[in-house]
Amino acid sequence: MEVHQLRYAVAIARTGNFSRAAVECRVSQPSLSQQVRKLEEELGERLFDRDQKQTRLTATGERFVARAARILEELSDAEREARETQEIARGSLAIGVLPTIAPYLLPRAIADFSRRYPGVHMAVYEDSTATLAALVGSYELDLAIASLPLQDPALEVVPLLTEELLLAIPPGHPLARKRAIGLADLADSPFVLMKEGHCLSEQTLRFCHQCGIEPRIAARSAQMETIRKLVHVGLGISLVPSMAARDPAPDHPIYRSLRDPRPQRTLAIFWRRRRPLSRAAAAFVEILRDGISQVSRPRTV
Repeated sequence: MEVHQLRYAVAIARTGNFSRAAVECRVSQPSLSQQVRKLEEELGERLFDRDQKQTRLTATGERFVARAARILEELSDAEREARETQEIARGSLAIGVLPTIAPYLLPRAIADFSRRYPGVHMAVYEDSTATLAALVGSYELDLAIASLPLQDPALEVVPLLTEELLLAIPPGHPLARKRAIGLADLADSPFVLMKEGHCLSEQTLRFCHQCGIEPRIAARSAQMETIRKLVHVGLGISLVPSMAARDPAPDHPIYRSLRDPRPQRTLAIFWRRRRPLSRAAAAFVEILRDGISQVSRPRTV
């Protein structure tokens, strides 16, 4: 049994036609047909039912082609890993990330990675968790960083860090004078949230609902910086990841920790389970983990 025979069988199953499979595999149709016949003779079973209009897999063929496809995928991964040098001299790396994570967690890691591996082209895509998971699943992203939970069993998920969600309040707000703030204190305040579909918005609403509060939403935005400025000018309050509150500026809100239960989120790296990380991706993950200690809890004022 030869590898090219497996490729031919998988191509026929995918295209449903010997002629189209031959074109895809860049061989003549007679040669492809001959190799498939040899494969069937070696197995002692027909893989395809052939007629003039279409080609269909037999029951044996369905099982064989499914396993052959997995073998070819493993072989492709092995070839890819063998081609990559230890120095990661060249290549590309596509990373997906939530917009509530990207500007606070990635710049230092990307800068360190680029200094070590200047030949690797990096691309960063910011979107919602659902979109990132779909792009990872279709191999358009090498890896992504999002907030748990991630339920897709096709993904390999590795927790990265857990951080507190801090209460962001306008300067001069009555809550700023309280020594301890509980969730009940927020019941009458309007909220400024991320737009629908973003997990930080869902986490904030879920936390409020679990504590018996139905928040009144004054505004939504797709950008964390916009949310912070809207809070600063007094439009409402919000829950902000602690990494986004590390370096408060004059036009930023005031940050406070809530009394227990304190809201928090857990960030994780994920990639396709059946496709190991490339050397470049693995190196980036290592650099990112090394830099996590820099993402420290901000000092509240």
